[in-house]
Amino acid sequence: MNIEFKDQVAIVTGAGGGLGRQHALALAARGAKVMVNDFGPVVAAEDGSMSSAAEAVVREIEAAGGTAMAFNASVTDEVAVAAMVSATMAAWGRIDILVNNAGILRDKSFSKMPLDDFRLIIDVHLMGAAICTQAVWNIMREQKYGRVVMTTSSSGLYGNFGQANYGAAKMALVGLMQTLSIEGARDGIHVNCLAPTAATKMTEGIMPPAVLAQLKPESVTPGLLYLVSKDAPTRVILCAGAGTFERAYITMTAGVHIGSGPDAAELVAENFEAISDRGDEIVPKDGTAQGFNEIGKAMAAVGS
Repeated sequence: MNIEFKDQVAIVTGAGGGLGRQHALALAARGAKVMVNDFGPVVAAEDGSMSSAAEAVVREIEAAGGTAMAFNASVTDEVAVAAMVSATMAAWGRIDILVNNAGILRDKSFSKMPLDDFRLIIDVHLMGAAICTQAVWNIMREQKYGRVVMTTSSSGLYGNFGQANYGAAKMALVGLMQTLSIEGARDGIHVNCLAPTAATKMTEGIMPPAVLAQLKPESVTPGLLYLVSKDAPTRVILCAGAGTFERAYITMTAGVHIGSGPDAAELVAENFEAISDRGDEIVPKDGTAQGFNEIGKAMAAVGS
């Protein structure tokens, strides 16, 4: 199976460097027209001209024979994001792929974390992805085709010291993906999450050089390409780093019916090992599975 994107249009946020740049370059190399979004500052190029990081990536794509445009905007700016989507549609007439990659860090232990830093991370990662996704959602619905990727993180899936804000935002993106994959299914919109481990400006100083050398952004991008391909799955959490790919799942154990009598709390404690047993755990198809499981066991207990 060859993965290609001829005649497709992609928007990649936070694509002025790191993972986003690599995603944009790879999509363009396989035929996609790419809107390169970034909120980076305008800097002087080697020839003395002024350009943004996004424009530099566009030049790379064009030099390799690809097609791209740059749009400098924060993903938290609804007006600017709408303008970016309008510019994409005006130029190319459709939007097939959205890669929600833009992000920042404000790491600090929770006890010392200013709530403004918590809000900022939520705004950029969660609200930024929601704003960009909603801006393209109805376009994809009308096309009856779309591929959306949220960039989650092991910090959200499993936790990481000093990243309560980042982890909360990244796990929230999994919840957003879970629901949008259900809502988008009938219109051919597949929504997935990518959990990358990569050496970028965001991770410099966090990991030692020998480890960073193994974590090149380009080792993550193959997973991204699959998640936005025509044959992509939907509702997947794909982990990627150093050329290794794993899947993460949100699961639920079969559970134990305890009831709600006066000693229910003590019975939960006594039965916690059985409640936690993973022998018959499932990956629920949607949020109703929990309720159905609980009601089913309660009704069975009443009938027994």
